[in-house]
Amino acid sequence: MAYRENDTGTTQTKPLPKDTKKKDVNKEDLHAQLEEDLALKQHLELRVERIYDVDPEVQKVALESMRQEVRTSISSMTYVPKLLKFLRPHYRTLKAFYETMLDSDLKKYLADILSVMALTMSVEVKRESLKYRLLGSECDICSWGHEYVRILAGEISQEYLMRQSEDAPVDDLMELVEQIVAFHMKHNAESEAVDLLMEVDDLDPLTEHVDITNFRKTCLYLTSAARYLPDPDDILFMDTAYSIYLVFYEFASALQIALFLDNLEHVCEVFTSCDDLLMKKQFCYILARQGINFELDDDMVEDDEDRELSQAIINNVKLSEGYLTLARDIEAMEPKCPEDVYKTHLLDGRAIAGANVDTARENLAATFVNAFVNAGFGKDRLMTDLADFSSDGSSGNWLFKNKEHAKISVVASLGMILLWDVNSGLAQIDKYLHSDDNFVIAGALLGVGLVNCSVTNDYDPALALLSEYINKEDSSIQIGAIMGLGIAYAGAQDEQILNSLIAILKHENVPHDVIAFTAISLGLVFVGSSNGEVAQAITDALTGRSVSELGQPLSRLLVLALGLIYLGKQEGMEATSEVSKSFSKKMRNYVDVTLLSCAHAGTGNVLTKLLGHCSHLENAETSQGSAVLGIAMVAMAEEIGLEMSIRSLKHFLQYGEQKIRRAVPLALGLLCISNPKVNVMDTLSRLSHDTDLEVAMAAVISLGLIGAGTNNARIAGMLRNLSSFYYNVPGLLFCVRIAQGLVHMGKGLLTLNPYHSNRLLCSPTALAGLVTMLHACLDMKSIILGKYHFVLYYLVLAMKPRMLMTLDKNLEPISVPVRVGEAVDVVGQPGQPKTITGFQTHSTPVLLAAGERAELATEKYVPLSPILEGYVILVENTEYMEDN
Repeated sequence: MAYRENDTGTTQTKPLPKDTKKKDVNKEDLHAQLEEDLALKQHLELRVERIYDVDPEVQKVALESMRQEVRTSISSMTYVPKLLKFLRPHYRTLKAFYETMLDSDLKKYLADILSVMALTMSVEVKRESLKYRLLGSECDICSWGHEYVRILAGEISQEYLMRQSEDAPVDDLMELVEQIVAFHMKHNAESEAVDLLMEVDDLDPLTEHVDITNFRKTCLYLTSAARYLPDPDDILFMDTAYSIYLVFYEFASALQIALFLDNLEHVCEVFTSCDDLLMKKQFCYILARQGINFELDDDMVEDDEDRELSQAIINNVKLSEGYLTLARDIEAMEPKCPEDVYKTHLLDGRAIAGANVDTARENLAATFVNAFVNAGFGKDRLMTDLADFSSDGSSGNWLFKNKEHAKISVVASLGMILLWDVNSGLAQIDKYLHSDDNFVIAGALLGVGLVNCSVTNDYDPALALLSEYINKEDSSIQIGAIMGLGIAYAGAQDEQILNSLIAILKHENVPHDVIAFTAISLGLVFVGSSNGEVAQAITDALTGRSVSELGQPLSRLLVLALGLIYLGKQEGMEATSEVSKSFSKKMRNYVDVTLLSCAHAGTGNVLTKLLGHCSHLENAETSQGSAVLGIAMVAMAEEIGLEMSIRSLKHFLQYGEQKIRRAVPLALGLLCISNPKVNVMDTLSRLSHDTDLEVAMAAVISLGLIGAGTNNARIAGMLRNLSSFYYNVPGLLFCVRIAQGLVHMGKGLLTLNPYHSNRLLCSPTALAGLVTMLHACLDMKSIILGKYHFVLYYLVLAMKPRMLMTLDKNLEPISVPVRVGEAVDVVGQPGQPKTITGFQTHSTPVLLAAGERAELATEKYVPLSPILEGYVILVENTEYMEDN
């Protein structure tokens, strides 16, 4: 530091130039560094010279010291060490000298050194690191460091493929694989261990190396990777994860894998392997959410009383009670009327000036809106709030404002309002069964099915009631009873229903619409069962139809019913596909595409075939609409495939045929069901003003689907504006109203998303209900806007509360703090990363939106389910201590 005197006479410090000192220091460091490098280089050259020495003892000392120096330099390698840089010029000469050496331990020592030098010198295709490793000493390869092991693993996978193609033995490679897997598992590199085992087609060594510290991360990687693997590799990965979970007593996770595999034997094994009764009750809640028909036996739950209680959980007997508890907790019990949803007062004078508000179609739309908004609440202002009923059992004022087939949907709406509440629901609907109007009776029968949806009752009241009406002469009553059976017993695989409905299919003089709804009900009851008898009966019904009947809009439901039998099965449909060859080319294409898309739903496996079908101009027919929906069905399971499919569908909007463009909005709605992604929302908003009215109608309905149960303010605003824009287009206005009802479904407490358990599991009945409704929407004018509008009620199969409710050991609701935030993908990440971000802390019960995840904000309790969704039982943490 220097000083100088300024003009005022005071002294002021003047700093020296900054670089002066720095340059001196840098020069000194550089000089020392150069000397050090030169010394190392000379030292290594001396070692190399001694390796060429004729005296074996000199060679041995040189090789051992060089091995030790190389091992030390690369054991924690983050960059290429200088030692390897200085040895590079000697690589070729050392290789040549190696070939001249006699077989001995010294030759193996040199092979060890050459294997490491090949990290930076070898040509990739020659795989010299692996070559010299196999020729080297039998030392622990892991002592050479992580980078060496990682490169060796890559070369092993290439060598394995080559040997497999040449039928050469691979035993020496598998010995290395064992060592590498053990190294990776000890050093928090579980994903790399799994990747290597996947390359060599052998996951068995994995189970020997997992322990209590790494089994969760290993299984998470296995289950995540399985989504991107072809059959049967995906099943193998899932089976391995299942076995590991069982070994470490993670029974709830094992059960979820068993459900993913659709393996009831595994489900039974989980129950019998677990001794904790409370844990078994948690299993029952998981089974209930999945919506499968499962009977407990003495081996699974020994005590009769406990087994009866557990079976009641699986049967969803108390689903209504839990749903209403949630509604009361967030103060959503007040009934809403359609006007509360429409909010026409917000249109700022742009209200529907010339529209006739009291038309039959407007009333029908209000019926659906009322049903969707008040679904499951047991109260509304149109149907249950009536003080008077006429003596013949027909309802009061609202029913009389609707005519003919509209009455079916009006009375059936009562079933949706009383959803899951079987006892109260049947008592209120029974009045309508004694009406003189066949449409009212048909609606009451459908309502009986809606009330019993997802709920299994020991006395089977729905079957007893509806069986009396399925053979009535009036087709409306028949359809109401048959559709009610399909909804009430979806996934039940009931033999009595099978016999009753197959008899209708085989009857000669049954109307075509009755046949179509019978087939769909059979498809729903036996969804994903691969039942050959049902498939044969539906195929016979198809082959027995005339050309004119097959040309009717409802024929698509016959074909879809066939697909539902094989939903998610990937195989087993070959026999049915063979039968389709007897159909005309147009019908054969439709059957093949529908079977393909249903069988591979959620697998991501046949996207290329479906995309190709859409791009062929000669396929410009009804099968293209099914293919577009098939793309959404196949790709909706995982996020990457979903995003890719959205991009492909947007290309179809630009270059596709008209039939394809009409199906694209519906496919987007299915891909983002109850998940309002902004880019999809904007696309649908643009399409809702399309010049093709059918495209616009599909886009409007899909706006409702992506916002279903979310109360999304942006979508609600779009739909309000559309109601003003289309005030004089009755069909489109009807669609707008339906979409408004869907957005506010269950006052924001319900979801239509068939995926749950962190998107691992898909409920087959929920997906079947969605797909049935969407296939009907492919012909909007004839079905939804025609006299079959009640197919919208198939959505009830996918309706589930989007909640997290915590229960104590007595299965009573208990309020605990939880953090709810956006889910973070932590697959393959080291350490203990956070699984949620941007969280807020709430007290249970709480609502979970799409893409959100919850975790407990207290250590006082331990959850019995690894995934906090739906009903979760909590037990007290014995190690927890209260803070003073």
